[in-house]
Amino acid sequence: MGLLSACNGILDGIYDEPDNENNTGFENEGEIFIDATSYTQWVYIDFSERSTVTLGYDEDAPQNWDIAVHRYDVKTNGAKVVETNYSDFDQAITATIDEADLVSDIWTTNQIVIDMSTMMDGYLGYTESSYNPELSKWLNVDTSTMPPIYTPSGKVYIVYLPDGTRAGVKLLNFMNDMQVKGYMTIQYMYPFNH
Repeated sequence: MGLLSACNGILDGIYDEPDNENNTGFENEGEIFIDATSYTQWVYIDFSERSTVTLGYDEDAPQNWDIAVHRYDVKTNGAKVVETNYSDFDQAITATIDEADLVSDIWTTNQIVIDMSTMMDGYLGYTESSYNPELSKWLNVDTSTMPPIYTPSGKVYIVYLPDGTRAGVKLLNFMNDMQVKGYMTIQYMYPFNH
């Protein structure tokens, strides 16, 4: 017994193991990590304060926030969004944007899934919410086949915030090292001086 306990930890770190750290927040400059695995929560992001708050779908939003993510659905706090043709922030800054192309949130009753328990019975549980169809294009989830096919757009989106500032955002990854979907890495530039 003494011999076995003395060996404990000797081989730690020799083998590659997936990163299980899935912290939510502004960890690195220009990147936000969020846990959007829950169907019953929104992750609210405030670019100016560099903060995130996770709340239930039926809870009031925090006082200050810019965008919120529910799984892969996104809503804004009164912003307008445009998808650029670029995957690079420096190129997106030079994009010519027509104001008519800016997309506001819409109200939906059949987009935000909060209950998957009845999926095998042929229906899902939804909640009413605002939703930004433009920013939500950052990840296409094709459920016509099983398993679903996930395709990131790879594009930079410009979020025109109500205070006149802008944020550039791009979905970098939608799963963690262990291939669990919903752990998202979002690249951002704020302010986005377009």
